[in-house]
Amino acid sequence: MSTHINAAKGDIAETVLMPGDPLRARYVAENFLEGATCYNEVRGMYGYTGTYKGHKISVQGSGMGIPSFLIYVTELINEYDVKNVIRIGTCGAIREDVNIRDILLGVSANTTSNINKTRFLGYDYCPTADFNLLNTAYKKADELGFLDHTHVGPILSTDEFYGHDEGLEAMYAKYGVLGVEMEAAGLYTAAAGLGAKALAILTVSDHLITHEQTSSEEREKTFTDMMNLALETAIAI
Repeated sequence: MSTHINAAKGDIAETVLMPGDPLRARYVAENFLEGATCYNEVRGMYGYTGTYKGHKISVQGSGMGIPSFLIYVTELINEYDVKNVIRIGTCGAIREDVNIRDILLGVSANTTSNINKTRFLGYDYCPTADFNLLNTAYKKADELGFLDHTHVGPILSTDEFYGHDEGLEAMYAKYGVLGVEMEAAGLYTAAAGLGAKALAILTVSDHLITHEQTSSEEREKTFTDMMNLALETAIAI
């Protein structure tokens, strides 16, 4: 076992889906995976492994924010030999052409966090998705009939859910950023540094312009297009 994951070697698949919400991890395991078993309950951060269409897949909660995500993704890659990580998370739309419940494929992740500034000695780094995962997800979105509500482009990972400058999202939206969340920049950086592949697939759960929003239960249980897309991508790589 690792420090925060109570699993033995071999319990976790090479491909892991990572929602922030551990209850979404449980929902995916119970509704999409066959023969799913729980390998982790430490700190209530559920992790499961099962099969999807005959392929071994794991799903692991990460908690909110880059620091929490980095703990879990680092242990998954270093201690359990995970090769592919697909974040299945939620985000807020910051553009009028992006709608509630749309799917975002994050090409790259801007960030307000100082974690990479520290890591790269004050220089900039561009956290970027793995092209093969991104390309596969786009093709699968087409096959599944999701392209009418799927957007591909840069996203923004923030450290603050509350309290940041109200003009922040508008500034980034002007430069083509689609939505804001809290983990992808950490995922892309860690995966690149540790030799794994990563992609963030996000569902728009709230809209910072129209002020539409979904409930916590909807975020946990109803974003099934994203879940299907992630699973189909996982077994195609």
